[in-house]
Amino acid sequence: MNEQMVPNILLIWLDNSTDKNSTKYHNMITQFKSVANTIETFTDSDQCVDFLMDICDRNIILIISDALCINIVPLIHNIIQLHTIFIFGENAVVCEQWAENWSKIRGVFTQVTSICQSLRTLAGELEQNATSISFMGTSSDITNKKLNELDSSFMYTQILKEILLTINFEQIHLQEFIHYCRVVSSNDFSKLKDIEKFEQKYRDERPIWWYSREYFLYSWVNRALRLMDVEVILRMGFYIKDLLNDIERLYSEQFHEHRFNSSFTVYRGQQLLKADIDQMTKNKGGLICFNNFLSTSETKGVSFIFADPDRNNPELVGVLFVINVDPSKSTTPFASIRDISHHKDEDEVIFSMHSVFRIRDVMPSSEYKGLYQVNLTLTNDNDQDLRVLSDRISEETFPNSIGWDRLGQLLFLMGHPDKAQKIYDMLLEQPMNKDGNASLYHQLGLAKYDQGKYREAIIYYEKSLTIKQEKFSSNHPYLATSYNNIGNVYGNIGDHSKALSFHKKALEIQQQFLPSNHPDVAKYYNDIGVVYDIMREYSKALECHEKALKIRQQSLSPNHPDLARSYNNIGGVYSDKGKYSTALSYLEKGLEIRQRSLPPNHPDFAKSYNDIGNVYAKKRDFLKALLFFEKALEVQQKSLPSNHPELSKYYSNIGLVYESMSNYPVARLYYEYAVNAGKLSLSSNHPNLIIFEKNLDRVNRKF
Repeated sequence: MNEQMVPNILLIWLDNSTDKNSTKYHNMITQFKSVANTIETFTDSDQCVDFLMDICDRNIILIISDALCINIVPLIHNIIQLHTIFIFGENAVVCEQWAENWSKIRGVFTQVTSICQSLRTLAGELEQNATSISFMGTSSDITNKKLNELDSSFMYTQILKEILLTINFEQIHLQEFIHYCRVVSSNDFSKLKDIEKFEQKYRDERPIWWYSREYFLYSWVNRALRLMDVEVILRMGFYIKDLLNDIERLYSEQFHEHRFNSSFTVYRGQQLLKADIDQMTKNKGGLICFNNFLSTSETKGVSFIFADPDRNNPELVGVLFVINVDPSKSTTPFASIRDISHHKDEDEVIFSMHSVFRIRDVMPSSEYKGLYQVNLTLTNDNDQDLRVLSDRISEETFPNSIGWDRLGQLLFLMGHPDKAQKIYDMLLEQPMNKDGNASLYHQLGLAKYDQGKYREAIIYYEKSLTIKQEKFSSNHPYLATSYNNIGNVYGNIGDHSKALSFHKKALEIQQQFLPSNHPDVAKYYNDIGVVYDIMREYSKALECHEKALKIRQQSLSPNHPDLARSYNNIGGVYSDKGKYSTALSYLEKGLEIRQRSLPPNHPDFAKSYNDIGNVYAKKRDFLKALLFFEKALEVQQKSLPSNHPELSKYYSNIGLVYESMSNYPVARLYYEYAVNAGKLSLSSNHPNLIIFEKNLDRVNRKF
């Protein structure tokens, strides 16, 4: 990721006079790459237009030569994904008057440096509009049982903020970040100079100053928080902590100096989807959270510039946030950075990451047509809704862990076992753990299990179990966790009798110490039920899953992810028993809970989609089955490594559908994917690999 990059943008350059072997061309490409991650170049107009039409999930910026614009722009101007057009060429000025008739044309340029500067300005506008926002209801809606219905980004950013503030970052973390910056910017010499300056001068300037530097850390930090890009957050966690603390220090200084001695108003302009306006209107009186750092201005005119509606996208509307702040009532850190900022003319006030406001009113602007005004007030310490939410989130997200360990557990929750592994590997290398650590071995076992590396998972689990057996009695609850997780591994490598033995041993221990309705007891019933289902002992499987569901209904909130697992597993058993309507009812309920409680593209969604697809396949509704199987595969490809054994199952299921539809060439292709992926991670006698190979052999005989 390049901190100057235009977010989610594909840059296309169309020029039929381009000589791709010339020095001039390579120099221009280098300059464009300093602004956009992805660049496609075309000399053929028809190929370019066809390419434009095929893009559906990116904003496109088109740089088109002055010689082609008059003929091409009318053909493509109304393509929805085409965001902005730049006209470029030595004679481009002759197109200026004509260009005024086309709203997507940003300007006419004769110099590449001017286009790049305009692209950077556009990047700032798009970054402003891409702010991550969460909505929460009024006090009548916010109860303990509603906690897991919150926007997942609200929960994760609060936890992440708490965690980062407890971690002791060191100089090595800065150096690792610098190295990463150099790798991703290796072809951009001007950027490498900026990185060198950052390395040399970082401690000489306040973190806020670096944040305010044009298109440097500002966009990178906020994009990572918006997308919950764990890799980037981990790499620059030291800086996020420094920035949080710097805002806190400046807030304290200015408050004690009476810089904010009475209520005042700041403004923020941006574009939002109409759906967000509708949600804010419905949620009037409720809470709104900006999940990243929030930049505002004391000058209304500056904010109006960013609130200008996009004439080319009817789904976007301009919004002016009018934010009232009473510093005597709130301890949310904010600060005027006018005297520190790289831009001293914007009267900027910055609010700390994860600032929460109360929605007072949403109405059309009386000053500007087509603009909405949203009145907000900064929440204070006596806000009951916010206190209930914050306390409950903290209580339910590893409150007994701190620092790196809590971050590792959060990464598991978010579906990033590979990132969690890096943290626990690092902790294991510390001198205090040179003789081993049962807890760290256990967490590394979990990471390997989630990555599908089952043999490695057993090694770590057994190391953890050995240390526990030396310290605790044979029926200690700590051993139960190890037994159960070892059982999960044996289940996945096809040794179901061994899996059942370990799971039952774990349950037997826990029943001696835990109340019958404890969530951990439900987990063990759940895992035993999964094994029985695989062994086709459906009555026993259903009995275990129903026991787990009953306990979870009594002890967990209605939208807890573990409840989704119970509903999904019961649905899977009914599907195996041929009761498809009942199966779909349970599976869809599980999916609905996951949609409320998990971040997008969490691996658990793949399980829901896959199981629903299985039901439709058994009902011979192959088109619906294919839709769900492909959604499942898409999720897993984003979250799993290419050699994960779970991918084999999804390839195989898609192959089965195509075979059932008599599309044997495509079926064979997916069966080959399944076999090849299975061979990378499964033993030659694993039951699943044997099935994949039989499927491939069967379809080959149909040619």
